[in-house]
Amino acid sequence: MIEAKNIALGTRLLPLNLHAAKGEIVHLLGANGSGKSTMLELLSGLTEGQGCTTLDGKDIATMSSGNLARQRAYLSQQQKPAFAIGVYQYLSLSLFPLSDTNKDALEKAVLDICKLLGIEDKLNRNTEQLSGGEWQRVRLAGVCLQIWPDINPDGKLLLLDEPATALDIAQQSAMYKMIRCLAEKGITVIMSNHDINRTLTDADRVVLLKNGHIVAQGVPTEVMDVETLEKAFDTQLKRINVEGQPLILAL
Repeated sequence: MIEAKNIALGTRLLPLNLHAAKGEIVHLLGANGSGKSTMLELLSGLTEGQGCTTLDGKDIATMSSGNLARQRAYLSQQQKPAFAIGVYQYLSLSLFPLSDTNKDALEKAVLDICKLLGIEDKLNRNTEQLSGGEWQRVRLAGVCLQIWPDINPDGKLLLLDEPATALDIAQQSAMYKMIRCLAEKGITVIMSNHDINRTLTDADRVVLLKNGHIVAQGVPTEVMDVETLEKAFDTQLKRINVEGQPLILAL
């Protein structure tokens, strides 16, 4: 499991605590500037702040970069490719921490993940030839490969910052299926999200942020009442039911 105690970063994120169990999917919700990205940066160990974050009881600040890379993967908000590179070559960069793994197993994992995300036909393309949605799915495939349990028994944690950016409805569906697949394999997933209704259906637990602190956390159906969400997002909302499924709309 991952546990964060009193993590903070200036005024961007005030001291807070968080824990997530093995195989749990946790969504971070909140308006822009609420602290979601900052929290993910601190949990990743790539940004130094206050407090302590542990993975299975081990402080990530004491881990080598290689050891940490085998245990957690982090997808930042969408970035354009830094340079032109083949898609397969790009994905191979995610396999560097797993260089001692059987080559056939690595290739199978690449193909399996690309099929799940619908990009198996993009492996021979160059990154500069990809649309925004295609590039985002390639980035997703890369971080999933890094901690994919079939080739990396040390993989524990996947951090995703707005992973649905640039994805259409079908691509988002594939992404959420991939996330659930990883969780079922024992990977803890913590992700920021702007789709409240997806959080209602896909998250095991939700953490609601406002102005750098946690205002509520728990099971989505218990935490995500209209009154609490309206205060967090400073907007008027309405909750309806469609075929027995709750749906939250902005008015």
